Amino acid sequence: MSKFLFPSDEWVKQLENELNTSDAYADAAKNWEGDFYFVIDPDKENPQNLETKYLYMDLWHGKCREARSVINKEEKHPAFIMSGTYSKWKRVVTAQLDPIQGLMTGQLKLKGNMVMVMKNVKAAQEMVKACTRIDAEFLS
Repeated sequence: MSKFLFPSDEWVKQLENELNTSDAYADAAKNWEGDFYFVIDPDKENPQNLETKYLYMDLWHGKCREARSVINKEEKHPAFIMSGTYSKWKRVVTAQLDPIQGLMTGQLKLKGNMVMVMKNVKAAQEMVKACTRIDAEFLS
């Protein structure tokens, strides 16, 4: 079984596959409409571990229509941008930090319609479960 480096194009494509084969995600996200940038910033205490990465996901009614790493952030203009440091995202994708809790405690930041996100908490939880099914490799 292959390991997928987080955050890479291969990793986010694996997440797309996990979401598109998950009945639980399809049901939880059936009313979701909106695409995302997940922005992974370097940690101040360990900035050499990466430069800022942008993972794009087009999520629509329980399916992921597109997922990929984006080099130029101006390429897309998603409805939502969720950002945080590498160490916070590592905790999210390993189910150590709930993304909604991360938003509420300021560990993650969101630009976009927070009401819509709060109405779809179960979809976010199912996405995290999908993340944990990926055999991820981390930089630190």
